[in-house]
Amino acid sequence: MSANGMLPPLAVLVLGLVAERPMHPYEMFQTTIERREDRLVKFRPGTLYHTVDRLSDKELIEVHDVEREGNRPERTIYRITATGRAALARSLEQLLEGHPTEYPQLYLALSEAHGLPRSRVIELLTTRLTQMCAELENLRVGAAEAADSGKAEMFYLDIGCRITTLSAQIDWLRGLLERLTNHSIAWLDDPDFRAAASTAPHEKDADA
Repeated sequence: MSANGMLPPLAVLVLGLVAERPMHPYEMFQTTIERREDRLVKFRPGTLYHTVDRLSDKELIEVHDVEREGNRPERTIYRITATGRAALARSLEQLLEGHPTEYPQLYLALSEAHGLPRSRVIELLTTRLTQMCAELENLRVGAAEAADSGKAEMFYLDIGCRITTLSAQIDWLRGLLERLTNHSIAWLDDPDFRAAASTAPHEKDADA
């Protein structure tokens, strides 16, 4: 937990699961995969188990029951505590209300793309667009499947936001690719750009 009381993303996900009903860690993992909620947080089974242990140590969750089936190892079922519910609510409020500065790699790549030849940038962005369109289609399929199964929209609001955001990025990048292709945007490796730069007056000369 951070200084401002914000829980790590995986802790928020785990607490959200056990807030629904008591679960053992493997069930948490399986439920997350079945719901495709691994799109929300990057993790592995080991990190999820570690998060469960930390939440238990901090008394945000507690043992609800221990079950054993046949010769299988015991499974500890956890439930959320009152302290855990308060911590979850506090973190969700901060996440929904706040607008922190983020540093997406795409923005960095676009700001420095002029360092590559125009043709290479066109090639790379074309490849990226193909991947983004595939992701968009998967999101739309996921949203349709969730709706068809009768799942309440409140459980997959993030997909709607992702679809809208990704669609806008795709449209903007398509426009950029068109401008790069028809040379309506200047580029460093353009012969006329280099010529103009080499004949432009120096700042010192301009001041004179």
